[in-house]
Amino acid sequence: MTWPFLTDLSFRVADMAVPNGATVPDAASLDVAKAMPKAKRPRDRRIDVFRGLALAMIFINHVPGTIFEHLTSRNFGFSDAAEGFVYISGTSAALAYGELMGQPRLWPGISRIWSRAWTLYLVHMLITAWVIGIAAATLRVGGDPSLFTKDNVQVIFEDMAGVLTGIPLMTHQIGYVNILPMYAVLLLACPWLILAARRAPRLTVVVSVALWFIAGIFHVNLPNFPTNGGWFLNPISWQLLFVLGLLTGLAIRKGERFIPRNRWLTGLSAAILLLSLVWLKWPAFAEVANATLGKAAAAGAPSVVRDFDKTFLSVPRLFHALALIYLLSTIGWVRDVCSSRWCEPLAVMGRNALPVFALGTILSFAARSAKALGEASLGLDSIVIAGGVVFLWAFARTLEFGRAAARA
Repeated sequence: MTWPFLTDLSFRVADMAVPNGATVPDAASLDVAKAMPKAKRPRDRRIDVFRGLALAMIFINHVPGTIFEHLTSRNFGFSDAAEGFVYISGTSAALAYGELMGQPRLWPGISRIWSRAWTLYLVHMLITAWVIGIAAATLRVGGDPSLFTKDNVQVIFEDMAGVLTGIPLMTHQIGYVNILPMYAVLLLACPWLILAARRAPRLTVVVSVALWFIAGIFHVNLPNFPTNGGWFLNPISWQLLFVLGLLTGLAIRKGERFIPRNRWLTGLSAAILLLSLVWLKWPAFAEVANATLGKAAAAGAPSVVRDFDKTFLSVPRLFHALALIYLLSTIGWVRDVCSSRWCEPLAVMGRNALPVFALGTILSFAARSAKALGEASLGLDSIVIAGGVVFLWAFARTLEFGRAAARA
């Protein structure tokens, strides 16, 4: 059984020209094919491969307590797969809708973008329903109740009316199911973000940075309900990465780079990545560095500058993500590796990102349920993680076979 609204939403990249060293390759969705020239041009698979890699790491990270989570990118730097995913999503949106939003009549572009946002909303509701069902089933058969009491699931029985109000409003989000609400909100604003980026790119960056900084300084966030606090992934903060991705995509459409190659930027990016790696892997250095941050906090430095907060996309996470993106866009052999047949499984997953993400989130909760019901062991972890990733690849491959058969 397939769900048409899922297969339609897979983030695919249409054929398009990409300048040497471009940050994001060739495509984002079926909409790109309609917006771009019909001429066939070589594909650059980096966006597919890195998106697929991010999806695999998200699945692994969402099954905590396994040895495999120590191998994902978050263990080697301050940021994780979420930052790259949002940046690529912004680039994809520009590639898909940039030309549409440049037409005299704006409504066709706006309606298409909002249709995508609505689909994201529906997928989020589907995932939420499955996660609640898996947690409840695990508790019913005598599994570890911690699976049920964590991640905002148990609140449904403490305040059923409030939660059943908050879920459709996206003000009550289950843990590990936070990225689609944030992305849907960004897509609602996307038409105006594209218009601003097309007409005044520098001013757009200044305003975006200002919003990010204000949100971090004053902790401005969208509210939760019925629980207290705000969204785990704050759209007001994360819009900065999305906007930078939009500007990158618009530059690619013109055959340019948003941030040109520069050896000083390359050196700075490498230094940031090295610093974060040493910070995480060398305890003595981390002790000194953390003490320095403590002194900065005592001196009144704002938390968005000195913390490692994910909600408000603090400076260490933001700079690490941007440094990694810049280096990956400038290193020549990265393109060659991504073009090899060994990366095809990741590319397949990346071309079908939304359905793979949806299924991966559901499978991650099912994997946590299996771990809660069974004895913890390396063998069980290996079966759960390896089996899950292979299943996601097989699912993505099936979607592509289905589309190919429909076109035949």
